[in-house]
Amino acid sequence: EVHLVESGGGLVQPGGSLRLSCAASGFTFSTYSMIWVRQVPGKGPEWVSSISGGGTGIYANSVLGRFTISRDNGKNMLYLQMNSLTPEDTAVYYCAKGRGYWNIKDIPPRAAWGQGTQVTVSS
Repeated sequence: EVHLVESGGGLVQPGGSLRLSCAASGFTFSTYSMIWVRQVPGKGPEWVSSISGGGTGIYANSVLGRFTISRDNGKNMLYLQMNSLTPEDTAVYYCAKGRGYWNIKDIPPRAAWGQGTQVTVSS
């Protein structure tokens, strides 16, 4: 059974940084891409970034140059370093198990997500 637990969210001022983490279990972590998705209440989910099993990341235009996705396959951990945060980045951030090895722009089924961590960017 896929089990994903996000952490690292919180309240940060505009221009600040946060690092999200996601602990994964229940599957062979290194053979699957991993994805960060974010969602604002009342809106649909937004794809943020994906990383292949080998560690190559791709990003939504809205976060390109500010966010960095990474993974540690030895620890079954996924990360999202978020810099230069703006109020528009406020959302619940979810990590999700990809459908395969490669990093594609994709929002997996909800059953493949963790429980999420709240990120609030406000002064």
